[in-house]
Amino acid sequence: MDAVTVAGIDCGTNSIRLMLAQVDESGLHPLCPRTMRVVRLGEGVDREHRFSQAALDRTYAAAHEFADILKEYQVEALRFVATSASRDASNKDEFEDEIESILGVRPEVISGNQEAQLSFLGAVSVLEAKRQAAAMPNPPYLVVDLGGGSTELVVGGDGRAEPIDQAQAGYSMDIGSVRMSERHLLSDPPTQEQINQALIDIDRNIDQAFQAVPVQKVQTLIGVSGTVTTMSALALGLDSYDRDVVDGAQVRVSDAQEANRRVWAMSRQERSELKTIHPGRIDVIGGGALVWNRLLERLRQEAPGLSSSYVASEHGLLDGIVLDLGRHLLGHQS
Repeated sequence: MDAVTVAGIDCGTNSIRLMLAQVDESGLHPLCPRTMRVVRLGEGVDREHRFSQAALDRTYAAAHEFADILKEYQVEALRFVATSASRDASNKDEFEDEIESILGVRPEVISGNQEAQLSFLGAVSVLEAKRQAAAMPNPPYLVVDLGGGSTELVVGGDGRAEPIDQAQAGYSMDIGSVRMSERHLLSDPPTQEQINQALIDIDRNIDQAFQAVPVQKVQTLIGVSGTVTTMSALALGLDSYDRDVVDGAQVRVSDAQEANRRVWAMSRQERSELKTIHPGRIDVIGGGALVWNRLLERLRQEAPGLSSSYVASEHGLLDGIVLDLGRHLLGHQS
């Protein structure tokens, strides 16, 4: 067969997403708009190390919705990937059993390193079109996937012998928008002391990541995930979120940092008045903005070859899950 129809589900700490696509040798071709629901599966996991029943119920409801969508298509394979919160929850077996009963496939709880590799694959999978349009960003690339429970850094695509989607080194940090908000930003708005403690935590994780990932040589930064795209939309001055404008946009680091500082100091009510922010992110976007801002600051210090802008992308882990699954099936059929 020249192409396969597959589906992927990315179940993260804050949101769960579904994509259906046809995969062939040229890449993936979505069959319908991707579906995203904010379920906050990781609510309280950093503190309790288990899923709450309310979080499980929200996730099961989304899974039932996804099952109804999947019935409309002849899907040859489905891969359900669970990430940071599922790695830490002591009752993940209960979660896996129920999801399997709903969708007919058992969740695959992947490691931080696997998550980093798949995020890189998804983020750079769309760059080939830019090459043909003579707008290809300069390699090597650093992909940052800033999630609710973890943040992945991956370097790859050396621009010479290796394929552009070949990752060279990656690292997963146990910091994200939900973890930082639940761990440190406990007041509304957060106090300066809470922000300072969060930054100490973030710096400690970045120090470890930079020992594992050679960020010094990268030339292009690609930011993916809801926190990065939301903050990018704010940095671009959008009054409401527009996926078509954000995806692939070159965002000035200085503009992003100004937006980050503004958002993390806001109260929840003030953030709710910004229509650019999804309602499901309002209470945790401050923690994500802190992580993103500190990463941008540290990268300016450590990676002299980076430009003054980064690429915001709607393509990341979910795209990587689907593309990797499709390639695997095509390889077995050839």
